[in-house]
Amino acid sequence: MNDKTDNDTILYEKRWPVGLTIIVVALLLWTIPDRISLIPSWVAYFACLMMLIPITAIGFSKAKPLWLKIEKYTLILFLTFTAIGNSLNLLNLVDDMLYKSSEINGIQLLSSSVAVWIINVLMFSLLYWQIDRGGPEERQIKKDQKADWLFSEESAPDKFGPKNWSPVFVDYLYLGYSTSTAFSTTDTMPLSKKAKLLMMLQSFISLVIIVVVGARAINIIGS
Repeated sequence: MNDKTDNDTILYEKRWPVGLTIIVVALLLWTIPDRISLIPSWVAYFACLMMLIPITAIGFSKAKPLWLKIEKYTLILFLTFTAIGNSLNLLNLVDDMLYKSSEINGIQLLSSSVAVWIINVLMFSLLYWQIDRGGPEERQIKKDQKADWLFSEESAPDKFGPKNWSPVFVDYLYLGYSTSTAFSTTDTMPLSKKAKLLMMLQSFISLVIIVVVGARAINIIGS
């Protein structure tokens, strides 16, 4: 999953899984109906496109420091925008469910809740990937960096776990998915207060989507 740069032999993590995740977020935002989405579709597409620029540049430039810095701040802005938009969509879903249930289709409500849930998983996965131990490149260079999460591979004996192992995006995607489905930690333990608070927030959002919105959508479809 890692390559070396020509300058300073900095290890860098391949970005195609992150770029693919950004594209999936854009497609999911497109599936949310206009009556539920409070942000115009073109705004979401523009934000996703701007996020793909530094990710692509890192792949071609072999992780030059300038593009790494641009990626970090662009991703933070992108996640902030996505979090606000996804929260507004969720609030609009709940409002439609409570006060406009006769006007909304159960299939539409269910599909929108699934899209919002998946976006929530991907959004937190990207955030975990970016903030843990200073970011993807810092994790490769500084193995003694203070961790926000402890992965099972790190605590496994050498004969069971890979040596010099470092988490990559897929590990954080699994962390985000398991947090939204189990509503708790699984095999990855949060170590910092920041990590615990973020996982609590993600679990709460997931709980609202599954228990409140999803259950109501199934009830409408069945009635």
